[in-house]
Amino acid sequence: MTVPSPSGPAPAAGPAPHTVALDLGGRTALVTGAASGIGSACALRLAAAGAKVRAVDRDAAGLDTLAERAAGLAGALEPHTLDLTDLDAAEQAAAGSDVLVNNAGLQLVRPIEEFPPEVFSTVLTVMLEAPFRLVRGALPHMYGQGWGRIVNISSVHGLRASAYKSAYVAAKHGLEGLSKVAALEGAQHGVTSNCVSPGYVRTPLVELQIADQAAAHGISAERVVSEVLLAGSALKRLVEPEEVAEAVAYLCSPQASFITGASLPLDGGWTAH
Repeated sequence: MTVPSPSGPAPAAGPAPHTVALDLGGRTALVTGAASGIGSACALRLAAAGAKVRAVDRDAAGLDTLAERAAGLAGALEPHTLDLTDLDAAEQAAAGSDVLVNNAGLQLVRPIEEFPPEVFSTVLTVMLEAPFRLVRGALPHMYGQGWGRIVNISSVHGLRASAYKSAYVAAKHGLEGLSKVAALEGAQHGVTSNCVSPGYVRTPLVELQIADQAAAHGISAERVVSEVLLAGSALKRLVEPEEVAEAVAYLCSPQASFITGASLPLDGGWTAH
């Protein structure tokens, strides 16, 4: 299934031009959920800035494709196949990271009374408990050198709720809180922690949400995009993954060193209501 194009001009093919001056030469960045979507865009953006990127995902084939796309960039990209439900392995993978981007996520759209408890548990494990363990694994190195950047890919659903997304909304609200605690604890050590909270991004995960919503509401995919997903957005288009990656890059830049404990909405005006 293909996500219907937003109204207005079609986005340019390929990554958007880099607008944030960022030099991460000599730094190591870990990005979860890196095989596609936002994670892929972030991994490529940080590698373009010179970082050695540990690209983490359970999709080995997707990571191989990402590594091919990263060839020739200023930094290096190391595929790391990992299922984040293995929490001990997740914590160990984060050791030595200068930049940590918690991005991995999954979604299921169901009413609470029909929501499978085992799926609820898995969503919170991958999207909240794993980020905690990754932060825990990364902080000793960051503290030791007096510098670190934690960027948590939250969502407008970390700031607002929607029906039928109990696990996702709970996990993202929790991630926002975890990020703020990391900011308070890390401030004296030169470590910032922030959330980037986009609206609906043009990713495979959103394609699955559209299919679920279409089934739940009994309407077409096109109507899901215009009447459900973008109903609260002033800008009637999906966010591009490269736009999210530029926000991540900014939060890693020297110009953003005084920003911590914040949540940066990329929601087209959704939270302005």
